[in-house]
Formats: sequence, C-alpha cells, structure tokens
Amino acid sequence: MSYQDHIRQVGALIESKAGPWSGISAEAVARMRLQNRFQTGLDIARYTASIMRADMAAYDADPSQYTQSLGCWHGFIGQQKMISIKKHFGTTKGRYLYLSGWMIAALRSDFGPLPDQSMHEKTSVPALIEELYTFLRQADARELGMLFRDLDAARAAGDEVAAAKAQQAIDGHQTHVVPIIADIDAGFGNAEATYLLARKMIEAGACALQIENQVSDEKQCGHQDGKVTVPHEDFLAKVRACRYAFLELGVEDGIIVTRTDSLGAGLTKQIAVSNTPGDLGDQYNSFLDCEEISADQLSNGDVIINRDGKLLRPKRLPSNLFQFRAGTGEDRCVLDSITSLQNGADLLWIETEKPHVEQIAGMMDRIRAVIPDAKLVYNNSPSFNWTLNFRQQVFDAWSAEGKDVSAYDRAKLMSVDYDATPLGAEADERIRTFQADGAKRAGIFHHLITLPTYHTAALSTDNLAREYFGSQGMLGYVKAVQREEIRQGIACVKHQNMSGSDIGDDHKEYFAGEAALKAGGAHNTMNQFGEAA
Repeated sequence: MSYQDHIRQVGALIESKAGPWSGISAEAVARMRLQNRFQTGLDIARYTASIMRADMAAYDADPSQYTQSLGCWHGFIGQQKMISIKKHFGTTKGRYLYLSGWMIAALRSDFGPLPDQSMHEKTSVPALIEELYTFLRQADARELGMLFRDLDAARAAGDEVAAAKAQQAIDGHQTHVVPIIADIDAGFGNAEATYLLARKMIEAGACALQIENQVSDEKQCGHQDGKVTVPHEDFLAKVRACRYAFLELGVEDGIIVTRTDSLGAGLTKQIAVSNTPGDLGDQYNSFLDCEEISADQLSNGDVIINRDGKLLRPKRLPSNLFQFRAGTGEDRCVLDSITSLQNGADLLWIETEKPHVEQIAGMMDRIRAVIPDAKLVYNNSPSFNWTLNFRQQVFDAWSAEGKDVSAYDRAKLMSVDYDATPLGAEADERIRTFQADGAKRAGIFHHLITLPTYHTAALSTDNLAREYFGSQGMLGYVKAVQREEIRQGIACVKHQNMSGSDIGDDHKEYFAGEAALKAGGAHNTMNQFGEAA
C-alpha cells in the first residue's frame, strides 16, 4: 500500500475503536508500518528468493547481468555495505550479501577464533543471518525516518511541491533488504542435522543455502589441503533435506547452491554403494586409485572392488581414508555438478585453486553440454594471490605468443618493480574485467568475495593504530577517518543517528507527544556535522 493508503486504513481502524484509541496517530502508525516492512524472516526469505530467481532469469537472457556480493561477518558491516551501494549506485539491484562459514568460525564463535572446519556452533549461522537482516531493516527505518522529516519540513513551510516530492520518495523507497547466500558448510552432521539447521537459517531469512560435498567431521576450508569428499548419494540426501526445509516453510523459490570441492580433494572416507555397472556409485568408485590383484594376493582386512570381473584393491591410507587417482579432479567436478543439477540444485559452486577463466570455462562447457542453463556461483577468494596469478597468466600468454618476456622474472612477478610495466598493466586489466569475462565465458551468474570485510577491518585498524598511537595522535583519527567521513558523505559520521537515536525520538513523540524528552535538540553535538554527512 502507499503511504496515504496506510494512513486511511489505520485511520478507519482507530475511528472504529472510538475513545480508547483517540491518542493514536494514524500517520504515526503508517510510518512505523513502512519502517518495518518485513514482519518475519520467512517474509524476507520469500521476498528475496523471488528477487534472486528474477536475477537468474535475467542472466540467462543476458550474461552481462551477473550479480555480486561481499562476505559480511557482522550486521553493521552488511548494513554499511548496502547503504554505500544505494549512495553510489542508487539501487541495490544485483547486489547481495554472502555469509561465510569461515568468518563465523574465525570471528563469531564462543570458542574464539577457529579454523574453517565446522567446529563453531551451528546456531551461530542462523544468528548471523537474523543479525544481518535486523541491521538492514534498521537501515530502512532510518532512511524512511529522514524522508518523513523532509515531508514534515515541507508541510511546515507550506511547500506543496516539496511535500509531494517527499511523499513520492516515501512510496518509491527501495529496501536495503537483499538476498543472502548463506554457507551451511557440509551440513553439520547427517541429513537430519542438515535439515534442522537449514530450517533455522530459512526462518532467519536466508533464501539461498550453499552446501558442499565434504565429509562433515573432516571438513576443511576449500583452499586448504586434506579435503575429503562423500559419495554422491550421501550428498544428495543433504540437498534434498534443504529442499524439504524450503518447501515445509513455504519458500517455494528457495535456492540451493551445491559446491564441489573435488578439484582439490584427493580423498574419500567411503566407497560408494554400487548395484549395477555404470550407476552413480560405480562412477564415483571409478576414480579411486586401485591396483589389480588376484585372489591369492588378498591380505587381512582388505577392501576389494569387483569391476568387470577384475579384483581391484583401493589404496587405503593409515587414516582409513581412500585415495583418488591423481589428475581426476576436473572429471569429478563435472560429474558432481551435473549430478547435483539433475537432483535439485539450482546453482553450482566449483572451488578452484586459482582464478582462471578458461579453467572454469573448460569445466562449465562440459557441464552445459548436458545442462545448457547451468550457472555458477564463484568465489573470488582472498586466498588467491590475484596479483601474482594474473601476472603469471599474462607472462605465460605472452610467452606462448612469442613475445619477449626477458625483462620479467616469472617467480618474482609480485614485486613492486613490475607495477608500472606493460605486463603489470595488462594483468590489472584482466583482474578488473575478470567478473564480466567469467560471466560471459564461464557461466558465472554470481561473483562473491568470501572474506573481504575480514581483511578491510584488519587493514583499516592497522592504519589507524599506526597513526593514533604514533606521533600523529588525535590527528591520526581526524585526518584519516572523520575528515574523510564528512567529505565523502559517509552516513555513520552521525553515529547517533545511525544507531537509531532519531528513530527513538520519533517514537517518544508518538507515545508522549509534547511531554517527550528527545535527544535530538539544539545541544546535540551531532548538529556540528550539518548536512555534510
């Protein structure tokens, strides 16, 4: 409903209650309703799922319409990100949030900093989703509150044109609430545990769940060694558990992102069940590193596979894990991806060891030969050394083309000495266009950086500490932080406003009228920042 529709509806309700509700302002209620558009996390999940589905269709029609997100580890970080996007681009279209299990483990666990091995409390995942949406909804309330002030000022000045403009802005307000792609790791247990956690995450507002094919109790960060995958049927049971959770809660457009870590995973904990040659279990087992033996070579405790009348002994490690043949990672990724899409997944995530468009495209070409509309979520990971990787890619490309690269040392291309060189410039340009190139060539619908705000928090804190605790003292803060906040129009320079002080003043006035004791008067030091912020 429009602003005026809300006022009329509430006004009729108040009038129907006669005297007892006479102290309630219909316009104040209308404002509070608009400032709290989403009543529950499920409202958010349904709303954002429809947005994401529309974005996926737009990408299918035009690969330049890819989407992006940054990983956020706190509600305030997510809020400031979306406020900045609206300030700089005027719209949140195509911009999401990513919730990283790595950052929850490192920053949000009661145990303190932990590695990305699913040791953190599973309840911290839905808790962060709820926190992110609490802050995004507060950003809506704050922005609308400022528009209501504009409307009140225009009315007080008798400026009908300004009042109409303010009301139009209120009716056309775009929410800061956007889709969250939320990391459920390997499901934190069996399929039932996955279902229970998925349900909590969806109830908190998640419209997209990302789940990976590693063993829950052996889970590793995607960019570390020692990853152990599970047979497809085990993984697909968890994919179905996520879908059941979506459907139970009425989020029929919910999105499941299936991540394969097979490219860097050389181990499995289980030999898959196979009933007929060529079935899914047999295909999984076909990648095992085996040696052919005869019956008289059997040893105590051996595990043996019978394939085509041959006895094959998989290589078993002292850890009781089985090893895949070297060089089979890409084939396993392709099989994982096709199988996931054929069994309920909506988007793929292939975890790679480097950001290389043609490597990704090579796998996606094979996948799309079977499923033409297959789409990727891709991790533009801080675990990659982007500068070195792309300089080496350019070096190798130039070498293959016969260009003279004698001025460059491939092993030392990270050096600042190469920053201003033609090779450095071309590498930077490839980094700049990586997302657009990947979207066009490799089927990447969504680009995300998993851990960016972990690194920006560390960098900005280091810079401030160096100046403030050094010779610059207070000037270190003023020059590097506050002065830049004012001049760049960073909203939280008025930190009282950002924390909800003005919203609280509005409520006090609604509740107590002229008797309200408000914080935003003439003596509030926030007034020193004027309109600059």
